[in-house]
Amino acid sequence: MDTLPGQIHPVTGRVHTVFSQTTAATGRLSSNDPNLQNIPVRTEIGAAVRNAFVARDCGDDPLLLSLDYSQIELRILAHVSGDEELRRAFLEGQDIHRATAANVFHVGPDEVDAEMRRRAKVFNFGVLYGLTAFGLSQREGIPRDEAEEFIRAYFAAYPQVAHWRDEVVTEARERGYAETLTGRRRYIPELRSRNHNRRLAAERIAINMPIQGAAADIIKIAMNQIDTELIAHRAGGGKARMVLQVHDELLFELPREELDTVREIARRLMPAVQLSVPLDLDEKHGRSWGEMVETA
Repeated sequence: MDTLPGQIHPVTGRVHTVFSQTTAATGRLSSNDPNLQNIPVRTEIGAAVRNAFVARDCGDDPLLLSLDYSQIELRILAHVSGDEELRRAFLEGQDIHRATAANVFHVGPDEVDAEMRRRAKVFNFGVLYGLTAFGLSQREGIPRDEAEEFIRAYFAAYPQVAHWRDEVVTEARERGYAETLTGRRRYIPELRSRNHNRRLAAERIAINMPIQGAAADIIKIAMNQIDTELIAHRAGGGKARMVLQVHDELLFELPREELDTVREIARRLMPAVQLSVPLDLDEKHGRSWGEMVETA
């Protein structure tokens, strides 16, 4: 972050990053020179750095608008696995981590405390990366048999997720690759490795690729479609433009009078692939990247 002031372009007065589509094997965009996807958000210094990124050059009241996919990977998991309980939680707008905690710890949703929810969040996201009892015991500092019981309870709550994980690894081993909803493939030759650890790592990749890869595909499809509309919007005298992608978040720069127009475009196009559960969006806007409020 100390180098950012030196990377301000002398003509534009802006910091320009370089995006790569081929660095991350899942298809996620990566940012470098400088990495603008890695500016901290929860630390004091990170907030100060984000406050330095301000909207400008688009009218008297310029704004930044952020739209962020809410739990997109877990929603994709619900879709591809077909798990009825996971789908129901998203369709009903439940807090998925609270719902998982209630299932795993066998309590009512109102009885879930902060620690239960935190652990449920670990379970939910751990499933996407092939979480094992050993890995969970190491991460949470709990006995392995306790970790095994938590994982059993998780898959008892979401049985079709367990079936999907087994099925996707078997299919990837037979085909030699895993693929996303859009048909993009990642070849994984290590699935047939004689080395046990390499094979386990490859199985985790086979589980994660259809999820994280699909999330990458969805946001890139949305970016292309949104950019096409914004080009037409600017041809008609508008000033809004897309300025940054940070994993599951898109950031726009626009005058305040175009806020509703850009919100409508983004909300219409960001659910770029039809899933069996809604792709919800979290939305904020503000003068700077560090000081944004939820859009009413």
